[in-house]
Amino acid sequence: MEYLDGLNSSQREAVEQIDGPIMVIAGAGSGKTRVLTYRIAHMIKQGIDPFNILALTFTNKAAKEMTERINAIVGGGEARNITMGTFHSVFSRILRFNSDRLGYPQNFTIYDTSDSKSLLKDIIKELNLDDKTYKPSMVLGRISAAKNNLISPEAYAQNKEIMEEDKMSRRPEISRIYMTYANRCYKAGAMDFDDLLYQTNVLLRDFPDVLQYYQHKFKYVLVDEYQDTNYAQYLIVKKLAAVYENICVVGDDAQSIYSFRGANIQNILNFKNDYPDFRVFKLEQNYRSTKSIVEAANSVISKNKDQIQKNVWTANDEGKPITIIKTLTDNEEGKVISNKIYDLKQAEGLTYNDFAILYRTNRQSRAFEEALRKLNMPYKIYGGLSFYQRKEIKDLLAYFRLTANPRDEEAFKRVINYPKRGIGKTSLENLIIASNTYQASIWDIVNDFNRYPLSLNATTKAKLTEFATMIESFHVQIDKMKAYDLSYEIAKSSGILKDLHSEKDKGPEEVERYQNIEELLNGIKAFTNSKSDDENNTLSEFMIDVALLTDADNDKDGEKNHITMMTIHSSKGLEFPHVYLVGLEENLFPSQMALNTRSELEEERRLFYVAVTRAEKTCTISHAASRFVFGSLTTSEPSRFISEINKDYIQYENPYQNRTGGRSLNSNSGISERTISHGLNRMPEPTRSLRSLSDVTSRPSKSGGELETSLKVGYNVLHEKFGKGKVIRLEGAGSEKKAVIFFPQEGSKTLLLKFAKLEILD
Repeated sequence: MEYLDGLNSSQREAVEQIDGPIMVIAGAGSGKTRVLTYRIAHMIKQGIDPFNILALTFTNKAAKEMTERINAIVGGGEARNITMGTFHSVFSRILRFNSDRLGYPQNFTIYDTSDSKSLLKDIIKELNLDDKTYKPSMVLGRISAAKNNLISPEAYAQNKEIMEEDKMSRRPEISRIYMTYANRCYKAGAMDFDDLLYQTNVLLRDFPDVLQYYQHKFKYVLVDEYQDTNYAQYLIVKKLAAVYENICVVGDDAQSIYSFRGANIQNILNFKNDYPDFRVFKLEQNYRSTKSIVEAANSVISKNKDQIQKNVWTANDEGKPITIIKTLTDNEEGKVISNKIYDLKQAEGLTYNDFAILYRTNRQSRAFEEALRKLNMPYKIYGGLSFYQRKEIKDLLAYFRLTANPRDEEAFKRVINYPKRGIGKTSLENLIIASNTYQASIWDIVNDFNRYPLSLNATTKAKLTEFATMIESFHVQIDKMKAYDLSYEIAKSSGILKDLHSEKDKGPEEVERYQNIEELLNGIKAFTNSKSDDENNTLSEFMIDVALLTDADNDKDGEKNHITMMTIHSSKGLEFPHVYLVGLEENLFPSQMALNTRSELEEERRLFYVAVTRAEKTCTISHAASRFVFGSLTTSEPSRFISEINKDYIQYENPYQNRTGGRSLNSNSGISERTISHGLNRMPEPTRSLRSLSDVTSRPSKSGGELETSLKVGYNVLHEKFGKGKVIRLEGAGSEKKAVIFFPQEGSKTLLLKFAKLEILD
């Protein structure tokens, strides 16, 4: 078993114990994925049939990487026979195989959040409810929580406590909205993400033969990130493992940070109650971070009472202490951190990918974005608009969805008049009203106006019939043509390619939209080419994959060199050489919304632990003495988490000390309140002079002042990083003047002229 020689003793013990209930407590950076991978490979090497293994992860990306690693160990492509993937992807396939039991079409649509909100918005309007009281996002959150706790619309309406909560919050109609929403999804042959778990529970509850089949098929069940499971996930896993009890859960209670999504830390804490004869293995050696970072994180998380005791340690170097920086304002915080990243990058020859800025809430990104832009430092905010959420992509995907499932109401509404075919808002509203009146899908009505009469003129009916005929022509090919061939035919025949390729008013944004469609089609081509002749490479199969992508899976810019900016919640599972944890202030982190109970505060502390342990070499923590809140400058106090760090592993730094003769402040010093008060009236200059910016480029260029007066719309320019581009818009005036420039390779960029360093080519 030479393949196990690279594991440490704790990892190897966890891998070799195959049978019975197993809990692996994996501290941060302890090689959790490695253990899961080798455990499955070892099981196959010991003769266990891969078809009998179920492995559940939280991202498709993780499942794919594990499959590749397992294949490398066992060979022969056996890893492809394991049922491995996210909860949602695995159970969506089980639901498709058994969809007739629940009354859904096999090609049911999976609604994403925007689809669900769109449907809820229509329902709220139809029920004549105030959309300010019943905000779609709020209502969706309420419905999601109900489904994650396996509460049906009927049970919701009959639960006195829940109904009283809604009444007290002055939203007594949520029950009716939930019932209508569920009926509309069913009528459209659609499930939302929560349904994939909810309906799987219904399937296993109501059809004992189905439950028995999967209990005997999946003789070995493995679950990654078990601390992040909700009640619905917990119940599915418990049912599937009930016969053989060969269940292995891997996780870390200290990294349980998703209670707002329904995750229940008690699932991992109470594993011993569900399986009294369980064995526990603790992975306590951290391979990622320096000793200073590990010990600092340990000293904080030790304050939590509700936890499984473990001693995380590392054999890595001591490393630098965690640096604590206090700035005058939140805007200054952005400048100081950006300058520190620039200085460290230049001094050590690093890449932008080595840096991450982590914050508690998305709104904190503004100050750092502004500061990074002024220094021409590339960054990417994760959790923003993903590739698959762009309008043109969603438009074409809606055609694909409608092709697979013509009953999909949200897809129908999105594309019925795109490209424009003369079917207006009033006609669509009449169709929706008829659909609700006759309790039929819009598709059924469009295909049989004789059976479902409604007040539409002959011209509109003819256009609707023509549209339905086109969709039907696609639909009959859904399982016959290869994914790429059919997708290209849809893009062309629907008129989308022609619409986006039109020469009229074809500016940079139109070019980018057309290129995005090309990128999507290229992705489908790659999907088609990756499949063997005996594998399913249809458009239906591609759409299943797309519907279940996570942000981590659909990142199109993963290989580009940029500073990463994201919330701490989004950073879980990632690692960076240099981490900047910003905004460490009371009521911001810990959040003011999480100070009502001990369990809430302990989750905030776990979130802090996750943030610090993302760092490999250095971790810098910053906080501001004052911050703008709703336009008013308010005084801020340092987060309690800073004071909870063992003082042996931190150092304080004064960002306003002159760098050439300055020194870092030790842990007993700091910026006095007098200094802060004085500094608020006289803001100091950034730590890096503007002169050093000019050292970046060797190409002669106009200075900011010259550009502000000489640059015109339509001019061709050259930028050191983005290459040649054309000025398409100018904004602002004087030192705040900006240029919007279209670069063929990079798209549109907004540059502050006083820092842009552009060469005018005209």
